[in-house]
Amino acid sequence: MRPDQLPLLRTVSAPSVHPSGDWAVVSVARPDFDIDSSLSQLWRVPRKGAPRRITRGLNDFAPQFSPDGDVIGFLRAAGGPPQVALVRADGGEPMVITDAKLGVSAFAFSPDGARLVYTTRVPEQGRYGTDDDIPANLEDPRHFTGNRLQFNGLGWLNGRPSQVFLIDVPDLDAEPPVKPKGRAAKAAAEAAKESGETPPNPLVPVAARLTDDEIDWSEPTFTPDGKAIIVSGAAHDSRENDLVSDLYRIPITGKASAPTGGKPKRLTNTGRPKALTSAGGATFSNNAEHLFMLARDLGEDGLDFVGHHGGVWVMPAEGGTATQLTDPAVTPDSSLTPIGDDAVLLVDGHRGSTRLLKVRADGDVSVVHDGPHYVLGAAEAGGQLYATVADTGSTGDVVRITGKGKAKLLTDFCADLREQTTVVEPVEFTATSPDGTPVHGWVLKPSGEGPHPVLLNIHGGPYAAYTDHYFDEFQVYVEAGYAVVACNPRGSSGYGSDHGKAIKGDMGNLDMVDILSFLDQAVAADDALDGDRVGVMGGSYGGYMTAWIIAHDHRWAGAIVERGFLDGVSFVGSSDIGWFFAGQYQGNTDEEMNRQSPMLLTGQVTTPTLVLHSELDLRCPLQQGLTYYARLKQAGVDAEILVFPGENHELSRSGTPWHRRQRFEKILEFWGKHLPVNA
Repeated sequence: MRPDQLPLLRTVSAPSVHPSGDWAVVSVARPDFDIDSSLSQLWRVPRKGAPRRITRGLNDFAPQFSPDGDVIGFLRAAGGPPQVALVRADGGEPMVITDAKLGVSAFAFSPDGARLVYTTRVPEQGRYGTDDDIPANLEDPRHFTGNRLQFNGLGWLNGRPSQVFLIDVPDLDAEPPVKPKGRAAKAAAEAAKESGETPPNPLVPVAARLTDDEIDWSEPTFTPDGKAIIVSGAAHDSRENDLVSDLYRIPITGKASAPTGGKPKRLTNTGRPKALTSAGGATFSNNAEHLFMLARDLGEDGLDFVGHHGGVWVMPAEGGTATQLTDPAVTPDSSLTPIGDDAVLLVDGHRGSTRLLKVRADGDVSVVHDGPHYVLGAAEAGGQLYATVADTGSTGDVVRITGKGKAKLLTDFCADLREQTTVVEPVEFTATSPDGTPVHGWVLKPSGEGPHPVLLNIHGGPYAAYTDHYFDEFQVYVEAGYAVVACNPRGSSGYGSDHGKAIKGDMGNLDMVDILSFLDQAVAADDALDGDRVGVMGGSYGGYMTAWIIAHDHRWAGAIVERGFLDGVSFVGSSDIGWFFAGQYQGNTDEEMNRQSPMLLTGQVTTPTLVLHSELDLRCPLQQGLTYYARLKQAGVDAEILVFPGENHELSRSGTPWHRRQRFEKILEFWGKHLPVNA
């Protein structure tokens, strides 16, 4: 794949299945250079027959069926923030039914399909564009007393809490609403002026606000009787000092014509002297007897997240004691969806791939599907199970999984990708670290005998993992003539909690040993890999490891340090997660953080280095990259930096198409200079 072929990449959402089981709906997205944004629409995927596009918006996503299957709800971003839109399942023109100033983040239908609950950030008057006369640089100062200040991709947190709203589903067969003009508009304006109230938008139903506080509520869903909303949030007193979140029940009170929200009731962590878990993803069983959730242990201080991936828990539908159903070997890699009477589906991230599990309320866990596809999401209705999957030749397609666990392919969204590019399949390889620890990963090789120059890639996280399905990064490098070596060293996810915790308090030790052992053994095992011509690169934690490695090992023709976590001390207070991340991984003293800081080792670097960073990165702030670059230059290193305006930490994954293309082009230019293929 070449950088100019980014539009061939299709991303497919988790499916929503019609109650009959006869078809599913998904959103399919791709980068588009013409609009310099992602382009996505909804697709109908039947059990039998060809899939077809059913909406034509620029950005339609997150589809879900109403309980009776008559309506499809989804989010539509049409030149502004996303709003809830509805369309008849049998066709018709979509109707947008919300006008949230900052856009809708999530929504759910009531059990009878008559209402919707949604969450949206509510801006304080005078902030975030609520007053045309007050631009961002003239807003009032921001006042904080806790640790949560900002979030990557969003910005400042105060003055726009995520709140819960309720709205009636309009009759989609009725005459559409219109915006008054002329005399009618004048009369409405005069009436509003006289009353002193802002007139409602006549084009959408009036929404009832169920919460009015400073809590960020998320993942709303109705209780089976439709009388309350379950949400996830951190409303406890110590929320500014820990990572705990809970499930809360918000009763719907007031008149049917003017509903209000009652006081949120905490459902989790109620029987403990100190909150110990984070909980979310509330999902009721189809028989309405149990409430499933995803939760993870955070230790006695509510901050010990390293290696704690959580699991599936369950409690009675009306509340009560929560019980953990899955053991630490299961790594949740998806949201929960109900299946059968009293169970949920879960994707288990396992050794760089996935297994689709069925988790029953009685604790029985069974494998529903185990490869060869990488499952991205799954749902069941009408006795039919659909899943969105990826594999070595596809970034997203839909399959139907049979009772025997076999997958029948229903779409081929990535046909153009395979036809117009050369797809190289990763070859699984396992090395052994000096202490006997297995190190699992993959090798990809370009065509030809070689020997090929080698790019060692290091993933972010660190509690994340490379996988065995199609990855555009690797395919671009292989297309350019480089062999790619990538592994999941200690600290990665998908290999158990102990594997993830192994680097806590000692970053750059066991993980570097694993990574270099994997590289050395992969090169030794294949004459097509040129061990004398190697480069190293990585982003986020991968940027950290790249910077750390080039300070200790000098075999490299070049290095690319992207959006790196490069110095724990300065990370605290500048990163959105700085108040807890560096301390949990490296220790809570400057001495310990400095011992593990590649920023302080630039005097040992001799490798030509490209620093890549984004201006709006709040996860690994731009300061990390700028300071690292400056220190490399002071040390006399052949260094350069490329900074992307308007992008955040997610540039390589969801940045604007042209910036993603330019990033790839700069990477290939750098390697062409320092590690030419035909040298």
